[in-house]
Amino acid sequence: MEFFRIIKVKTTEHLIQKHIQLSNLEKISNELFAIDNPEGDKLKIGGIWGEFSLSISQIKGGVRFALLECPNALCWTITTGYPPDRDSIVIHLTVNRQRKQPEFIDEINEFLNDHSFSLEKFFSELQE
Repeated sequence: MEFFRIIKVKTTEHLIQKHIQLSNLEKISNELFAIDNPEGDKLKIGGIWGEFSLSISQIKGGVRFALLECPNALCWTITTGYPPDRDSIVIHLTVNRQRKQPEFIDEINEFLNDHSFSLEKFFSELQE
């Protein structure tokens, strides 16, 4: 399954990679919280789905996050410069299932709505 959110904020790949870090997770999401300090590209986090190791990696257009122990292989990217909207920030989240319970889909949508709001605020403040 895949989910998208479009954030109507103009930015660059460089700014996404520079400013979206595990060390400032609380500025880009209210749904996830750090349990420990980041160790390189990994951070122990807690959230609605439990505790996981969260990884971050730079990719073309931005960054990719993954919940490493997640049985649904949940991961998401935050990118710009590519379809479906080249002039905005695109969040693309995937899980390795074709169907899930409606409650889980609702939780994903709540996570993405919060993440979109937090990222829009974060990048709007960077531009001021």
